[in-house]
Amino acid sequence: MFEGVSEDIRVWPDAQGRTSWMGRFVDYLKSHGRISDLAFVSFEHYPFEPCNITWKTLYSEPRLIKHILEVWRNDCVPKDVPLMVTENHLSWQLTGPMTTIFAALWLADNVGSFFEGGGAAFYHSPIQPQGVQKTCLGWSSWSNFVSDESYDIKGYTSPYFAAHMINREWVQHHSGVHHMVPSYADIKDGEGNIMVTSYAVYRPDGNWSLMLVNRDENSPHSVKVQFEDATRKRAEAFSGAVTLITFGSEQYVWVDDGPNSHADPDHPPVASTIATSGQTVFTLPKASITVLRGKTATGSKVEP
Repeated sequence: MFEGVSEDIRVWPDAQGRTSWMGRFVDYLKSHGRISDLAFVSFEHYPFEPCNITWKTLYSEPRLIKHILEVWRNDCVPKDVPLMVTENHLSWQLTGPMTTIFAALWLADNVGSFFEGGGAAFYHSPIQPQGVQKTCLGWSSWSNFVSDESYDIKGYTSPYFAAHMINREWVQHHSGVHHMVPSYADIKDGEGNIMVTSYAVYRPDGNWSLMLVNRDENSPHSVKVQFEDATRKRAEAFSGAVTLITFGSEQYVWVDDGPNSHADPDHPPVASTIATSGQTVFTLPKASITVLRGKTATGSKVEP
């Protein structure tokens, strides 16, 4: 079990010149006939320097989490050995963005890209109620819940609402196996940064569910959704009623006010139902997470 790392763990070369700790460990198990003892690989994910976080830092998260998953597989961790994130947050040290809308968007990207990259189990932490403390980037809390000195909950932080979007809106809670397929959006800024990320699952209830993260701090973006079926060589779109749920900077703003820091507004996600066709355009508010949930015209699972 490793603490937060984003690259392979390198040690001194052995007799064969190998420097990867994980690679050498896997080779050792194989050479002793004990690779079957490796039941899982778990690691923490704390990717950012606590005092150097800017809005553009957000853009790097999908690459970071997918890269470390690739590292473990390239070190020959068998494909049937689950990779688990067992503890994570923006940084290993408390920092101001942990309670701003930045943290919500980061968590959606973090979870979505982890599972899209082949991860098996994910645990965010900490979630116990805590008060606010001064950091190098403003007053903040580690937790999903802001509490007083008696640990009574006074309010919620942005990761709480992001967790709701992920666990209650994007996926189907306690329902069975979901099928995840690759998805993407082609919206970029002038520097080539991807502004909208996309994560698609086919749920046990027969609905497609897309989690779209608009990482543009200042502007909304419009998208049309198309499903490409590689097996049947056809394209489909949402058809009929689609549920749209959004949480973002219009619902939540962190007010940095010393020991009195709090969110205002501190509202839950907003939901609506839209009648759709193949030409429907969906608007993603600035700095937001949006889930689109519905069926395609044929009502069938689309093979990627």
